[in-house]
Amino acid sequence: MDDIRNYVKERYAQAIKNKSSCCGSGGCCCGTTGASGIPSMTRGNYDGATLEKTPEQMADQSFGCGNPFTEARIHPGETVLDLGSGAGLDLFLASEMTGPYGKVIGLDMTDEMLATAAENLKGIENVSLVKGYIEEMPVESNSVDVIISNCVINLSPDKGKVLKEAFRVLRPGGRFCVSDTVFLRPVTERAVKNLAAWSGCISGALRETEYAEKMREAGFEEVEVRRTKVYSFPDAMAAMAFPELSGEERNEINGSLASAIIMGKKPL
Repeated sequence: MDDIRNYVKERYAQAIKNKSSCCGSGGCCCGTTGASGIPSMTRGNYDGATLEKTPEQMADQSFGCGNPFTEARIHPGETVLDLGSGAGLDLFLASEMTGPYGKVIGLDMTDEMLATAAENLKGIENVSLVKGYIEEMPVESNSVDVIISNCVINLSPDKGKVLKEAFRVLRPGGRFCVSDTVFLRPVTERAVKNLAAWSGCISGALRETEYAEKMREAGFEEVEVRRTKVYSFPDAMAAMAFPELSGEERNEINGSLASAIIMGKKPL
């Protein structure tokens, strides 16, 4: 587990230092376009009106694959926990939704991300940053109303433990609403490795049915995995991006991966 954590830390630290994407370097962070011009996972996740509210640099520092707020329905006064909060874009948006009587907690394991978020969120009083691991959350039990996350849980080597920890810290009736990557069907290890070269959010991605099963095993009810974007590669683009694969293997990749919103509720 430590080897994977250290690898992910290193990739994200380098990405935020360079203020650039880490597409093709094994990090879960592609910029406006990925390798060989492939549209990235981060593109189009938030509308222009949403991004206009945020400090300009935050959009470029966001390495997510979706928009958890479309389903999170955060209310004023709630306590929100962002798992793998990065440079702070989702913290900023959540802080506006929960308002001055609410609270937003950003949990991240990377010092460089925490430092960048602290700078980006300077002066915002309802946000606090915490260093720690999502498998061992330094958060009190039954203290959180809503958990959000954006393309982070797939990076964990122990997703079952993450989900059990999420269940623990949520209050009864609390909501879990994260954006993440999922596989829609089985693919070969060779194909996964090539997809991982496009975006490191791939290697640890679960099948959507397996994700839902792990949620239920952790104790969640009303579990739903809702696809938001299926990634397809036109023939010419796939040939440029994955030159080592045969035509048959490229067809296997096409449409096998999606971003999804994963939702669940802790029983009352």
